[in-house]
Amino acid sequence: MKRIDNIMPTDKAAQAAAHDRWSSIAKPLGSLGLLETAIEKISAIQGTENADISKRSVVVMCADNGVVCEGVTQSDSSVTAICANAIANGTSNINALADTFGAEVLAVDIGVKSNLNNPKILDRKIAFGTKNIAEGAAMTNEQAERAICVGMDIVRDLKNSGTKMIVTGEMGIGNTTVSSALSAVILDLPPCQVTGRGAGLDSERLKKKISVIERAIFVNKPDKNKPVELLSKLGSFDIAGMIGLFLGGAYYHIPVVIDGVISAAAAVLACKINPLAAEYMFPSHISAEPSGKMLLESIGLKPLITAEMRLGEGTGGVMLLPLLDGALAVYNNAHRFDDILLERYKELK
Repeated sequence: MKRIDNIMPTDKAAQAAAHDRWSSIAKPLGSLGLLETAIEKISAIQGTENADISKRSVVVMCADNGVVCEGVTQSDSSVTAICANAIANGTSNINALADTFGAEVLAVDIGVKSNLNNPKILDRKIAFGTKNIAEGAAMTNEQAERAICVGMDIVRDLKNSGTKMIVTGEMGIGNTTVSSALSAVILDLPPCQVTGRGAGLDSERLKKKISVIERAIFVNKPDKNKPVELLSKLGSFDIAGMIGLFLGGAYYHIPVVIDGVISAAAAVLACKINPLAAEYMFPSHISAEPSGKMLLESIGLKPLITAEMRLGEGTGGVMLLPLLDGALAVYNNAHRFDDILLERYKELK
């Protein structure tokens, strides 16, 4: 955890150089909008105007949640193991998208309830799932810190293997209950305003989900200003691992993409641990879950995609990659004002 205190701001000189490069391209200033600022931000992270995301990885944190025993989900915990194996074996939703957009996929067992015994899965299990948050803390503070370190170590290893951008993903039945509980505390809102139907609950079970979250908050009495303690009381191992990915991205200077609402909850907690982490984050889309937009707004980030997605696994995050590729195609290859002997546009204020 000592690495977190040594996170530094991004390189603003490289960011300015990237901005000047955009201004030299023969097109209206800022006409690619948020895509231009995204490339500038990547340049700032990498310390060069030559932004590079040619090698990218999706890291899917897989873990189970004890709160599932409260009947807040449509399926049971066995589905987590099934889906984790599918992701590792290359047959899940995220694999189809990652193959299309040129990304590698890494499945991580950080807290699945069963032993997966799959050599294609990175085994970093902290425990066999969390405890039931409706009855007490999900995990110990020590487990929370270990899970964060798992994420940071994965970023280190990916950087050493040449990865230029990481997309966060998760798989864990019950984790929208956990993310809704965290969101309610982080945003100071009643659970009914931040809790959605997850993978598809009917209205009766949605009411049950909300009541379980209310009980979890009452029992644990979390403090939003103590992020690691909040994580240990109401969190999950997959969220803890993603917090580590975000903090690791900031420490090792790797851009990290936020996926949906669960990933966004992890991003906000990472920013509470060290606010500089936001300089290394890239929001991809607004989740269809109620708190998705609010979480991103709380850390000053604006997503590029509005498509009402809520699939998880990093699927929304990986959809950002072709947009960034398109922006880089213009950034690197389009003709410039000087090339065609045309006077540059001037910024009018």
